[in-house]
Amino acid sequence: MRKLLSKPSVKPVRVLIVDDQEVVRVGLQTVLGRQDDISVVGEATTVTEAIAESCRLKPDVVLMDVRLSGESGVDACRAIRDSCPSTRVLFLSSYESDEAVLAAVFGGASGYLLKQVNAEGLVRAIHTVARGQSILDPAITQPVLTRMRLQKEGASESQRAPLSSQQQRVLELVAEGKTNKEIGSSLELSDKTVKNYIRFIFQKMKVTRRAQAAAIFTRDSPSRKQLTDDRKGH
Repeated sequence: MRKLLSKPSVKPVRVLIVDDQEVVRVGLQTVLGRQDDISVVGEATTVTEAIAESCRLKPDVVLMDVRLSGESGVDACRAIRDSCPSTRVLFLSSYESDEAVLAAVFGGASGYLLKQVNAEGLVRAIHTVARGQSILDPAITQPVLTRMRLQKEGASESQRAPLSSQQQRVLELVAEGKTNKEIGSSLELSDKTVKNYIRFIFQKMKVTRRAQAAAIFTRDSPSRKQLTDDRKGH
């Protein structure tokens, strides 16, 4: 079988597999093991193991189910993001409810895929989140965006303080997955200033995580999202 999206010259993305079903873990090991640009560094089966192994191995991506032996993968995601901010969490699950997906996004996940995804789509998604970008399975994107839109329409927009033009620029770069260092370089700001901007933005938006701010930005600013996509295509 041919290797998917293989780029031997690129440093492999280090992946931790977390699932409570052995057959799933073995299957993922088989698919990812064929890739020169992905290295599976470990496995875990419970929330406790997922958190411990993430802190010990510091993988680039944790590929995890949203349910683990009756426990919440979202709780594990929050703990992993708090302890290892550079590690991205990509959920791979059979649960496709709006509640599960929204909980994952607002819990700090960088992506959510259904287990029906093919091997090439999974490999592509792992590289996407490893680059600091976000991804949702096409089968669940529209229902989730619709729900977010309805929530927006039911909320009072006056409760959210407006952002300054500079804060808007910082937020746009956050939504693109840029690090604080990259934002500072783009806008000629010190790391401390960028941190202060992000803190003020989070306070105004009433969020606590970058993924939450990015999700709201994308929902509220479709034209900006298209501009960002166009820039990435050049």
